[in-house]
Amino acid sequence: MAARWAAGQIGAIVADYGRSLGGSPPITVERRAWYNPNLESRWTLMPAMIAALSFLQTLLLSALSVAREREQGTFDQLLVTPLGLMQILIGKAIPSILVGLIQSTIILLIIRFWFEIPMNGSYWLLYLGLVTFTAAGVGIGMSISALSLTMQQAMLYTFLLVMPLMLLSGMLTPVRNMPQILQLITYVNPLRFGIDMVRRIYLEGAVFADVALDFVPMLVVAAITLPLAAWLFRNRLA
Repeated sequence: MAARWAAGQIGAIVADYGRSLGGSPPITVERRAWYNPNLESRWTLMPAMIAALSFLQTLLLSALSVAREREQGTFDQLLVTPLGLMQILIGKAIPSILVGLIQSTIILLIIRFWFEIPMNGSYWLLYLGLVTFTAAGVGIGMSISALSLTMQQAMLYTFLLVMPLMLLSGMLTPVRNMPQILQLITYVNPLRFGIDMVRRIYLEGAVFADVALDFVPMLVVAAITLPLAAWLFRNRLA
């Protein structure tokens, strides 16, 4: 402690002597963090919660709703209607997506007005990304439901999947700090790209060109899992 104090005093004396000789003042380096000036953890954590909680909600809702109807036998009654299986699944997916968007809106309002974290991007772009993101979550949930005969099975499969998706999403641990093999696995995780998209739009004010690469994996997951769920239902029911 005394050594640091002495070093500080010597530095001050040398600086005063330099100024008395007419020398230029020393260069000082000041670090400033973009988009989070005070380095508050809630500024990075709370926007990520918009994606994480809506993903969890839509995944559970889509997985359990169809599994419950299959368990009660009401899903079989839908199959005898003139509607095709894909149409039935789309009808099941739309309410789950709407619920996810409503939950995202509630969290967004809390972040904006309770935590007072400013929104720097476009709301239209944010909601376009959330629709794409929740569609990917619903597709995964529908696929889980197709593999489950009961609600208990659907819930078990969902929680077994949610934990790795959360840990590999980059919400708490940056993806670049993970081992290389885990970084490769995150490319099939829609939650990673959903969180990155929300953070960049909300905090950085990113435009579509900035987050276009986040949209692509989410669209791919949605385009694969929704038809996969229909195929699984068709084969399981056959």
